Amino acid sequence: MVKAPKDLQPEDWRRERAEALLRARLVVVKVGSAVLADAHGLSDSVLHSLAAQLARLALAPSDGAFSGPEGAGPRRRIVLVSSGAVAAGRALLAGLGRAPECTGLAARQAAAAVGQGRLMQAWDKAFLAHGMPTAQVLLTRDDLRSRQRFLNARNTFAELLHWGVLPVVNENDTVSVSELKFGDNDCLASLLVNLIGADLFVNLTSAPGVLAADPRQEPAAPVMECVHDVASLDLGRLCGGKTSVGTGGMYSKLLAARRAAQIGVPTLVLPGREPDILSRAFASAACGTWVRPCAQPIPRRKFWLAYQSDPAGSVHVDEGAARALLRDGASLLPGGVRLVEGIFQEGALLRVLHKGQSLGVGLSNYSAAALKKIAGLKRHEVAAILGDAHYPEVIHRDNLLLDAAV
Repeated sequence: MVKAPKDLQPEDWRRERAEALLRARLVVVKVGSAVLADAHGLSDSVLHSLAAQLARLALAPSDGAFSGPEGAGPRRRIVLVSSGAVAAGRALLAGLGRAPECTGLAARQAAAAVGQGRLMQAWDKAFLAHGMPTAQVLLTRDDLRSRQRFLNARNTFAELLHWGVLPVVNENDTVSVSELKFGDNDCLASLLVNLIGADLFVNLTSAPGVLAADPRQEPAAPVMECVHDVASLDLGRLCGGKTSVGTGGMYSKLLAARRAAQIGVPTLVLPGREPDILSRAFASAACGTWVRPCAQPIPRRKFWLAYQSDPAGSVHVDEGAARALLRDGASLLPGGVRLVEGIFQEGALLRVLHKGQSLGVGLSNYSAAALKKIAGLKRHEVAAILGDAHYPEVIHRDNLLLDAAV
């Protein structure tokens, strides 16, 4: 269990949590398949309960409250990331006497195509009962990797929220290919926090919160009320396997919380099926787990470059290079590279490793072929091989994020 800083008392972080919830003006709420669905498909009662709670939150004033056009619309803006399309599609087909196996990528994409409309229809009906129109937004990772499409998406979200419309976001499973997939909606939600400039991330899960140990090993493990430094958690020890109807599990939720923390955004992990859980949490009731943000947030540009895509390869560095990166904030030079893995071009995102441990990720100035030629060489030796048209750094420190949550 992560201990609190010596000078931080429980009343301090509880006050911090209460103030952050009160001030939150733009909130990303992610709800998982294990909350929304069971073996029989989507649960209408759960969807309607969550819609009612989110509508109350949206209409309740926040500190420095937002007002829609001409004073109408929600005061607190909410973006909902909803899983459940695959579960909904699978249940619908089963009800028609067809029970396809949804184990492969193509099968999951097909089930999502069947279920996405049903999922959106359910949310639309649930929110319209509270006078809140919804908008369907389907994204692939390529939409966030391209800077132009990133900005277009941000502008679209801003306009929808200005109109008082609640965006319901999911991955565009039908057209996503493996290298452009987010992996799960926890990852998608954490990247949306950066995209829209949210100041709070709420993750609704089937667990009561973040447990202090793997529940498979310690069934009586207590819920951690507060995680002070999510980067220091041993996720392999804490987290169990993936849920039966979802793809995430607590591992991916804590990884998403760690990404949000890096840009100064706290995360609240809540048991999504508990009655009025959102209303109680925002009323400062003791529930779930509060994940504190980093004291020194990273630039959002670094966040974008680090998580725009999965690393295309790896560079293993020696002791001197690792020390220069971690302690001195230096760039990675060719002389510090010991091994190059993968096939990639200039500008690719690489994982930086030392003794098998990940130090971070960064954008490479060299292709894999060129980097293999100059690994371990000094600057004048690099010039002799590549000529004058070369970079001093393999990865410049401005394009490097240490301790990346990948």
